[in-house]
Amino acid sequence: MAKISQNTTDLKQLGETLPDKKYFTIGEVAQLLQLKSHVLRYWEQVFPQLEPSKRRGRRYYQRSDLELVLEIKTLLHDQGFTIPGAKAKLAKKSGASIEATLDDETASVVSLLQTMKQEAQEFNAYIQQKYL
Repeated sequence: MAKISQNTTDLKQLGETLPDKKYFTIGEVAQLLQLKSHVLRYWEQVFPQLEPSKRRGRRYYQRSDLELVLEIKTLLHDQGFTIPGAKAKLAKKSGASIEATLDDETASVVSLLQTMKQEAQEFNAYIQQKYL
């Protein structure tokens, strides 16, 4: 439990120490979070949630990306998760927010499919009556 509260403390401290910028380079992120830049590039390959914007071949991280990197760092370094375990935990966390969106989307898709099915049945009945 202490490590989880440490993570929230780290996030608060990170928010207080960050310069007032919208984008951060990989070098700035590495320095702020005390990581090597090659570790950040590796994590981008392993964790699909971590997608900094790229322009002209350079990576630009936003505050939300920094929070995610800090969470990944905490899971791997402090809490002792393996990479697959950390991936699963992050996917589970983001999956909960995605499910709410999917419920609305799923309902509209199901409604559309039911309408299409009804129209197909009506068209089939028309063809049966007209030509058979």
